[in-house]
Amino acid sequence: MKGDLVLETNGLQKSFGKFKALKDVNLQLHKGEVLGFIGPNGAGKSTTIRVILGLIKATGGSAEVFGQNVWKDSVKIHQDLAYVPGDVYLWPNLTGGQTIDLLLHMSGQAHTPRTDDLIKTFKLDTSKKNRTYSKGNRQKVALIAAFSTDVDLYIFDEPTSGLDPLNEVIFQNLVAELKKAGKSVFLSSHILSEVEKMCDTISIIREGKVIETGSLEAMQHLTRNTVVVKTQNPMTALKSAAGVHQLTFTDGHETAAEFSVDSDQIGNVMSLLSDSRIVQLKTTPPTLEDLFLRYYSANNDQKVGE
Repeated sequence: MKGDLVLETNGLQKSFGKFKALKDVNLQLHKGEVLGFIGPNGAGKSTTIRVILGLIKATGGSAEVFGQNVWKDSVKIHQDLAYVPGDVYLWPNLTGGQTIDLLLHMSGQAHTPRTDDLIKTFKLDTSKKNRTYSKGNRQKVALIAAFSTDVDLYIFDEPTSGLDPLNEVIFQNLVAELKKAGKSVFLSSHILSEVEKMCDTISIIREGKVIETGSLEAMQHLTRNTVVVKTQNPMTALKSAAGVHQLTFTDGHETAAEFSVDSDQIGNVMSLLSDSRIVQLKTTPPTLEDLFLRYYSANNDQKVGE
C-alpha cells in the first residue's frame, strides 16, 4: 500500500569509481513496521544507509523517505528521522550528558523525563567525558539521544555493536515500544538473532543486491525443519520420502530417527510417521541463520530454492 510507505528504494545503485558497491537494492518500509536489513560486512548495508540519509548521492535508481527524494530533500527528511551508526564518534571533551543534550538540540528536540529514564535504564554515567567511554558506552549515548526523540523513522546501523547482552535486550524492548507507537524502524544488522526477534520483514543483501525480501515465516519455505521422532513401528518409508534429508536412525529397529524436512513436505512426512504410530515427536522450525547460511554458502551460486 503506497499510502503508508515511509521508505522506498527502487533499483538503487552506487559506484565508487569502477567498484559497484550497490547494484540493485529494492526496499520498502511501511508505517509501524520494523525492517531488518541483513548481510555480512561489505555486502552494502552501510552504503545503502548513507544514500538513504542523503550523505552520498546514488549513481542510479531512486530512494525516497516520506515520499521525498533523499538527496534533494535530505534537510527536510532529517527533521523527522533519528539515526544511530554502528561506530559512534563523540566530542572527546564533552561529557555524555552534554553530548546527549547537544544531539537532541541539533535534532530540534529537548531533554525530557524520558531522556532521564533512558539514562537510568542504560545505566550510563553521564558525568564522564566521552574520551573515557568504552565503545559500548558511546553507543549508549547515541541510543539514548535517538530513543529520546519523537520522530516517525528510526534508522539503526549495527546499533548494538559493543553492547552487553543485557543492554541488547533493553534495545530490543525499546524497538518494540516504537513499533507499538506506530513508528517505523530500519535495522541493519549481521546479528541474526537480533533481527529474528524484532523484525516484521527481512531483506537480505548480498554483494550489493537485495536477493530476498519477506517475513521470516514466508521465507521458511526455502529451508528445512529438524525432526526428532520415536515410533512404535519401523519408519522404513522415510528412506524414500520426498523432502527428507540427512536421515539417521538412532536405534537398530528404525523406530527412532532424526532428519530434516523441507517445509512444504511436512504434511506428507507427518502422514508417514502417523502410519508408524508416533510415540514422541519434536520439530524445530528453521531459523533465520539457517536461511542466511544457505544464501551465503560457498557453493550457492544460484538462488536458494531453485
